[in-house]
Amino acid sequence: MKKLITLSILSTIIFTGCIGGGNEKQEWSALIFPDKNNTKRSKKIGTYPTLEECQKASKDELTKLDLTSTGTYKCGLNCKYHEGMKIDICEKLAD
Repeated sequence: MKKLITLSILSTIIFTGCIGGGNEKQEWSALIFPDKNNTKRSKKIGTYPTLEECQKASKDELTKLDLTSTGTYKCGLNCKYHEGMKIDICEKLAD
C-alpha cells in the first residue's frame, strides 16, 4: 500500500511538471509604426517583461515623437529576428 501511494504521488508530480508549462519567460517587444497605414515601416524601441509595460512605453514613444495621430504600435510576444525574411517573427501581437 505504501509503495502504491508513493508511486501515485511521484506520478502526479512528474505528470503535472510535464504539462505545467507556464514558467516560460515572456518578453514583449515594442514596435512603433510612424504611419499606421504603412505597417511595413517600423522601429523596435525595446523589450519589456509585461504587455502592460510594452503598451505604456509604446504610447509614450508615440507621444514623444509627436506621432499619436498618424502612428500606431504593436507589442510582440517573444519575437525573434528572421534573417531570410529580414523581419521580426513573434508568437503573438497585441495592441
